[in-house]
Amino acid sequence: MRPTLSWTPAEDLPPGTTDPAPVVELLSGGGALVLSGAGISTESGIPDYRGEGGSLSRHTPMTYQEFTASHEARRRYWARSHLGWRTFGRARPNAGHRAVAAFARHGLLAGVITQNVDGLHQAAGSRDAVELHGSLARVVCLSCGALSPRGELAQRLEEANPGYAPVAAGINPDGDADLTDEQVKDFRVLPCAVCGGVLKPDVVFFGEAVPPERVERCRAAVREAASLLVLGSSLTVMSGLRFVRQAADAGKPVVIVNRDATRGDRHAVTRVALPLGPALTSVADRLGVSVEC
Repeated sequence: MRPTLSWTPAEDLPPGTTDPAPVVELLSGGGALVLSGAGISTESGIPDYRGEGGSLSRHTPMTYQEFTASHEARRRYWARSHLGWRTFGRARPNAGHRAVAAFARHGLLAGVITQNVDGLHQAAGSRDAVELHGSLARVVCLSCGALSPRGELAQRLEEANPGYAPVAAGINPDGDADLTDEQVKDFRVLPCAVCGGVLKPDVVFFGEAVPPERVERCRAAVREAASLLVLGSSLTVMSGLRFVRQAADAGKPVVIVNRDATRGDRHAVTRVALPLGPALTSVADRLGVSVEC
């Protein structure tokens, strides 16, 4: 379950370092499992939730319970998400995503788990990344279970809402645009083209449980890995933190790269407090790994 919550770093958390050497050491041994969060995508123009200027300071994500409770909530969600998709869908992988894909090509990784729903790891070449919270690129019907590409629904919504182009205050990590109630009140929501049921993006909303089989796949990946490398996640919610705890409990080294303190710092060997793109590019250079542009 992904609750919306606040977390304040404790004063006794170990300080971070600005030396990427721990990441170089971790990767040079091979078998590292990457767990990535919203921070790795900020350099692609997608904001994070809790970092400096994070979207939670001005935006509360819609919960699964809200979404399923009323048509008005779904109208609000789809109007905002449809507008956000125009920007979100154009985002491209940055140096951090490309570095992760390069590490995998060079046999340094055991796998990738991402908490992000933006598909940028896959676009960079990490084909087998586990999408812990799903993907905005897919839509699922809550009645018949049919999956369809987001692009298809986007086209249908364009045709059903010609000229819909309100000015948004911002775009959030879940692809949701900040719009007022007045801006969404006339938006037309569409049903499933197969059965007429309610459509939902194929992502895990806050307040919704990650599918058990997906959690077990990630737990198995942690068991098989030699170490865990966390990239750009505050680890505030348990969906990601549990894998850090699992690795630490098994005696596997955990290294975190995140500019701010995280909830998992006490379980890590160290936290590297650097921006993801420059840090991972530096690591790649030290390892002699070529990062494709």
